[in-house]
Order: sequence, then C-alpha cells, then structure tokens
Amino acid sequence: MSRKPFRSDPALFHRIDLNLFKIFLEISRAGGIGAAARRLNLQQPAVSLALKRLEGHLDADLCIRSARGVELTPQGRIVAGFAEHLFHQMQALPRAMAEVEGEVEGLLTIRSVSGVVSPELDETLDAMRRRHPRIRLRIDIAPRRIVVEALLKDMAEVCIAFDSAPRADLLYEPLMREYQQLYCGRSHPLFGSCIANPEILAKERFVVTGSDEPDDVRHFRLRYSLGDDPAGEAENLEEAKRMIGLGVGIGFLPTPVAKDTAASDTLWPILPQAMLPNYLLYLITKPEAEQTLPTQLFLAEIRRRLAALGGPI
Repeated sequence: MSRKPFRSDPALFHRIDLNLFKIFLEISRAGGIGAAARRLNLQQPAVSLALKRLEGHLDADLCIRSARGVELTPQGRIVAGFAEHLFHQMQALPRAMAEVEGEVEGLLTIRSVSGVVSPELDETLDAMRRRHPRIRLRIDIAPRRIVVEALLKDMAEVCIAFDSAPRADLLYEPLMREYQQLYCGRSHPLFGSCIANPEILAKERFVVTGSDEPDDVRHFRLRYSLGDDPAGEAENLEEAKRMIGLGVGIGFLPTPVAKDTAASDTLWPILPQAMLPNYLLYLITKPEAEQTLPTQLFLAEIRRRLAALGGPI
C-alpha cells in the first residue's frame, strides 16, 4: 500500500467529533467492525461510517479490511494509541477534579434488573465506599421495563439491564455477557438428565420471568415451543428460582444466580453448555454532559476494571 504524505491540519480539533476516536478504539480492541458494533451496541454500518469519517478527517487509511476482520496500518496504530491515552485521561478527569475540590458528596442510585452477578461491579462499589465515603450508594431492583424509566425520570443515575432496543439519547456500555441455563428441581423427573434436543421438552410445565425475560431466552423458548402454558411466573429471579426448586416447573435462570443451588444439587442444569442462550448486560447512563460527579467517578472506576478484562465479549 502506498502511503499518502500526512498533511497537518491545525483546525482538526475544532471540527472533529471525539466519539469517532472512541469508536475507532473499540475497532482496534475488538479486531473487527462487526465485533466493535456489538461492543458498542451500534449497527455495523454506523461503525463503518464512523471509521470512514475519521479516516477522512485525518486523510489516512487506518485499517486494512479482510475477511478475518481488520488490521491496523502504522497510522492506525498511532491513532489507536492516541485514542487509548485520550480516553484514559478523560476517565481520570472527574477523579482529579474531585481531589482538587475536596471530598465529594452526593447520592448515586443504581437501578438494576434482578440477579446481576458481577465481580467488577462489586469491586467498584467497594472502591467507591473507601475513596468517597460521603457518596451515598443506593441500589434498587426492578423489572426491566421500569429500570430505564428511572433514568429518564431522574430517579437513578446508572441502570443495569439488557436491552434489544437501545435509545439513541442514552449511553450503553457492555458490563458482562450473561448465560441462561434451563434448570429443574431435585424432585423433577428430569433431574440428572442432559437434553440435547429441546423439542422433547415442549410439554413440560415452565416457570417464566414475564417481561423480565431477555429476548434471546424468549426466542429460544419460542423456537422449541417451550413454556406456552406456564405453570408459574415471577419477574424476580430469586422467586423464579424458588418455584423451580420446589418443582412448580422447569425454567431458565442466569447461571450465576443458580450457581450455589446447582452446586448443592438443589437445581439441575438440563441443556448442554454450548446451547445456552446468552446476551449482554449494559451499564446505561445519560450523556456525559448530564452526568453527576458521583456518576462520573463510578463510571471511571468500573471502566478501568472492565478495560483490564479486555471487555465482556
């Protein structure tokens, strides 16, 4: 590939959208446009367009596209390093300001769907408690349909939920990938079985989670005609787990929610691991300009921990 001479543009940062650097950073981390789109919860054409816009601003080819993904050009590696440094500094900015201004006070309300098990979230909350003791933490558990409403009505600063129809006016950042297994209780005839063909379960009584059921799980059920006539329903996962354990019916639960009871043989996993429906849980917040300082401190801390993992996918 012939290299174009770089032309310095002193007005570049007066007209460039910094979100383009954020998208390019995800492309470089994910190794592909499609993978970056999934991380960012964007459509693939939107990510491709952002890359073209950034390349146009910089008058340079940043990626070499292939069937296996993308490979960064020398200029692309420089821009990726710049973007990494830029967003590291942006994430550190709220903390630096807080240290100058003194102890931060305020309320941080997190509204979440039930059953979220995330060590990175727990470690972040512990760090917030130690470093900013005058920030009051509040965690509310609610069905998915209520979670995002709380953010829009200023009743929460951070939401944790799955969402197949993200709103354009909110920010979505992947927190973790969650898998759901189909479980039965000890008294159920399927206890101890592994079912490779879900179609044979069509006549089994099910416990379902109603409007809190992720689309990927619902599509799986509908594909095999499972749970058409539920024996029980509970939007709270602990109550769904209770009914499954009591033998009301079989049902899907996130694997971390059932971990302890499955380990003690109270619940039994029915499906092979490779078959499990899965989806992303997102941190959902308002745009950065509308975030409170406690929210910015929380996001800076959890982003640092998630970046160390390389992302949830």
